[in-house]
Amino acid sequence: MRVQGLVYRKVVHFPVNSIQKKVYNHLFMKRTLVFLTLLIVGFFGLMHAFPVFAADPLGVNYGAASGLSGQDLRVSIARVIKFILSFLGIIFVILTLYAGFMWMTSAGNEDRVGTAKKILWGAIIGLAIILFSYAITQFVITNLYEVSTSQSYTTP
Repeated sequence: MRVQGLVYRKVVHFPVNSIQKKVYNHLFMKRTLVFLTLLIVGFFGLMHAFPVFAADPLGVNYGAASGLSGQDLRVSIARVIKFILSFLGIIFVILTLYAGFMWMTSAGNEDRVGTAKKILWGAIIGLAIILFSYAITQFVITNLYEVSTSQSYTTP
């Protein structure tokens, strides 16, 4: 009785040559794919939202009792976007300081200087992306506000 990689009839089989390794890898990948598929389908199957038939209508003034503001949704979204972009700006400053510190303490080590340059260039490119995303969101939010508050409607 040989001991090899795959389990057939309670005998453990280990792959010996390259063909057996390919078969073993293929079966392993197939089993892994089936397991992950069942896991994902099962996970999303458990997340199904069931309707509630005895729900009371909340009414229009329900949010006032909870302390929520009656602020416009666009203003709330703009604040969230500005907060996220400010946080990304802080990360840029931290990366720039880290790259500068790494460059200054490299003591002529070319690997550390190269790593510091890569970090610095990545931070600069990230800052450019942050600035462009801020400009785009500012443009979109401003135009949405202007379109929604304008009273001049034309009829075709």
